[in-house]
Amino acid sequence: MLNGIQQAGVHEWEVPVGYVPDMRVSGRLFLSETLGKTLEEGAARQLANVATLPGIIGHSFGMPDIHWGYGFPIGGVAAFSESEGIISPGGVGFDINCGVRLITTPLTLHDLDDRHTIIDKLYKKIPTGVGSKGTLRFQGSKLDELLSRGSSYVIGEGLGLPDDALLCEENGCMKEAKPELVSEKARTRGIPQCGTLGSGNHFLELQVVSSIQDQKTAQAFGITEGTICCMIHCGSRGLGHQVCTDHIRTMEKVSQKYGIRLPDRQLACAPLTSREGQDYFGAMAAAANYAWANRQIITHELRLLFEGAFGIDYKEMPLVYDVAHNIAKWEMHTVSGEEQRVCVHRKGATRAFGPGRKELPQKYRETGQPVMIPGSMGTASYLLAGTETAMQKTFGSTCHGAGRVSSRKAARNALSGNEVAADLKQKGIIVMAPSGDAIAEEAPSMYKPSDEVVRVVRETGISRVIATLMPLGVIKG
Repeated sequence: MLNGIQQAGVHEWEVPVGYVPDMRVSGRLFLSETLGKTLEEGAARQLANVATLPGIIGHSFGMPDIHWGYGFPIGGVAAFSESEGIISPGGVGFDINCGVRLITTPLTLHDLDDRHTIIDKLYKKIPTGVGSKGTLRFQGSKLDELLSRGSSYVIGEGLGLPDDALLCEENGCMKEAKPELVSEKARTRGIPQCGTLGSGNHFLELQVVSSIQDQKTAQAFGITEGTICCMIHCGSRGLGHQVCTDHIRTMEKVSQKYGIRLPDRQLACAPLTSREGQDYFGAMAAAANYAWANRQIITHELRLLFEGAFGIDYKEMPLVYDVAHNIAKWEMHTVSGEEQRVCVHRKGATRAFGPGRKELPQKYRETGQPVMIPGSMGTASYLLAGTETAMQKTFGSTCHGAGRVSSRKAARNALSGNEVAADLKQKGIIVMAPSGDAIAEEAPSMYKPSDEVVRVVRETGISRVIATLMPLGVIKG
């Protein structure tokens, strides 16, 4: 562990006030000794920098998949008071509402004898890669509807099941969305990209439920051992990236106007009560709705393909849940014994609400919220559930994935995409991507071990492990 960081409990570490000047609260890291060896000094400093921002409540949190990012560390969580707090685009990220959804099927491994063929069909069906374009175009008033209503709008257009929206965080729609605040440039970028995976670490992965750790909760989630699931990971594409870019420029100009001292210009922000802060929130919410619609369209295309390939019914592929991991939202939390409305930033971190929260679908009120934690092509993914401990410790938050340990450039220099694909094929995992570099950049060795990340959130109590899912095939952006 880095010098100056102190142990505060089992897998819990404190970044003390004074680690960087002007900290208002301490930082709190959730790391095992093993993961502590991967902690970058830059990520720890970013965590401490977040703790200097006005109105921060509790701690600045770092999940076990923490790594260096833009402004906030990836794997970072921070809550801000309604009256004194700020909102920062760097606390959400450029891919607004990048998130994960899990779909179940009645298929088993026996049905996937020809794994290569189905992965090839998926790769040809779902647009992937930089600048990829979908077959649907939502323009003008239709785009406004999509930005306002999110997944419900495209479901109403026949691109999903009625229950799909109910099984998304926020029911697939942030009602604070203000489409009129999304720039024309952002709209232009977004029009051709709805229904596409994009590039980088985004993926669509076929998985098998290899083991179940909590049978009762798995049953409530609709998960059965030995069945095939599909995990989708993508976000708001060029539209969300442009929304972030537009408002960072504004925030850089106004932070000083509001007397906010920034230890890093990438933390540019504005008070939640300010016009600039509210404008960003409205545009960010619209981009979040775009992302939910994007994942919904991909789900629709997946179901249609599986109908034709396997003769199963569209309705036999229900959505388990859809969660965001790059977002800022208003939530009610207990602070110093009192319920308060706070703005929670989650940057590469997942909401993990415990049992009883009214925000959850009725079917998950007793179990706690489903949480999907992706692996890294060759490693396990996990289905978790939120806990009351997470509500108490982390504003109802947990990790979002494995977390990088090496840059994409370093991966390209060190690895051959063909070699990575061949190694995965030997393990029975088919991978398809637009280029060898795209595969090399996302090689399993470039990430922390997902099982160790999940062990930390389980042993600290901020998530419960429900099931383990192993990869069978993946298409990458």
